[in-house]
Amino acid sequence: MDGISLRTSGNWLMNELGLYSISGSSRDSKLLCLQRFLRLFAYGASTLILALYLSTLGISDARIGLFMSMTLWGDVVISFFLTLLADGLGRRRILMLGAALMIASGLAFAFTDNYWVLVAASIIGVISPSGNEIGPFKAIEESTLSQLSPAEIRSDIFAWYILLGNAGTACGMILCGWLVEWLQTLNGWTSSRAYRVIFGLYAFLGLLKLGLSIMLSEKCEPEPPKREYQPVTELDNIETESLLSSDDDLPNTQPQPPSKLTPAPTASKKSWSIIPSISPTSRAILLKLSLLFSFDSFASGLATSTWLTYFFITKFSLPEGYLGTLFFTTSLIAALSNLVAASISKRIGLLKTMVFTHFPSAIFLALIPLPSTVFLAMTLLVLRACTQNMDQAPRQAFLAAAVLPSERTAVMGVVNVVKTLSQSGGPVMTGWLAGVKRFGVAFVVAGALKAGYDLAMLKMFLGVRSREGSGG
Repeated sequence: MDGISLRTSGNWLMNELGLYSISGSSRDSKLLCLQRFLRLFAYGASTLILALYLSTLGISDARIGLFMSMTLWGDVVISFFLTLLADGLGRRRILMLGAALMIASGLAFAFTDNYWVLVAASIIGVISPSGNEIGPFKAIEESTLSQLSPAEIRSDIFAWYILLGNAGTACGMILCGWLVEWLQTLNGWTSSRAYRVIFGLYAFLGLLKLGLSIMLSEKCEPEPPKREYQPVTELDNIETESLLSSDDDLPNTQPQPPSKLTPAPTASKKSWSIIPSISPTSRAILLKLSLLFSFDSFASGLATSTWLTYFFITKFSLPEGYLGTLFFTTSLIAALSNLVAASISKRIGLLKTMVFTHFPSAIFLALIPLPSTVFLAMTLLVLRACTQNMDQAPRQAFLAAAVLPSERTAVMGVVNVVKTLSQSGGPVMTGWLAGVKRFGVAFVVAGALKAGYDLAMLKMFLGVRSREGSGG
């Protein structure tokens, strides 16, 4: 009896943590999750020393903030076009192109110190000033994972996808911190030379990512859009269009014989339709989400991981090794919290999980600059990490369910572009505040904006139903 109870408890725990879901997922899903781990490993390593490296080159805090903002502005343009055209040109091709650009960017940072060359390299090769995802990769991978994963386990897959990314960031930060500190003890090694080694590692990780992208199968490419609409979906569309059109503009709702139904597009026709269309219902959802995400992302730009590491060094004089360990701990906690979020979302729903877990982290962020002791400031940073990323997996599953399957890559791409564009305004403002000795104000404002975003999200989207399986 005890053995049966133990086995039952084990099965329950495996199911709650999503281990059955990720272990039973397709080979392509596992490759995409591994790609994210490597990419975030590279982002975490470079983020820890990006501001420090630019500072050793004699660049002022204000210009460092401008550097981060220009990186994000340039990324907006690249991400917009690549995600918009990804389904038409081929998702695997775009992922391989992105990996090749990572290699080029890492090499540029390793071998040059010209400010404008570094700006160009960070834009083209997607150097992350925040330690989080920027560039077109995330939208493409999430759309592909949504396609490869059944709806009932999608939140579990996204939880592990986010977890592995956060774990990659954590590993990159601790390795970078202690490697840089060790290199600086060697005879003749300056700080800038040690930092260049990290960017060489960034290029190597881009090479590994390129290999994983090549290994992806044809199943990652988009499926042909379905034109056989379900009756409920037809009524839903009519209700939506009646708000926007006159009676004369309404579609003909009479049943048609099978011979007159519009056939699904063939592969030859699809090749000419590179730019996807987005339905009116999805456009309305996209507009609301973009507005809310812009506030949250601007707040994230005010308090990027790069600025947080720079804050702890300038205010408390933490060495790189201890700094790497601190952010390794917070990233690891954030990674593990995603599994808890997946379990919670099964009980209270995706939207409530997003809001109720993200709100406390916003409060802790606003409090970080207030303590005068490093221990209390670190405690607040760790408390923030406990719920900081718990909204990510439910948010992506919510977005995937709110739009049509054929629209996911484009919609997620537009959302990421809006988030990146909004985030780009944050670093330059934080750089200015740091230059006038008001560094902590940025974190207080960021926390307040994030808390407002959570409450607005709950008010605007509570009750939104899934469109999974709809044809339009």
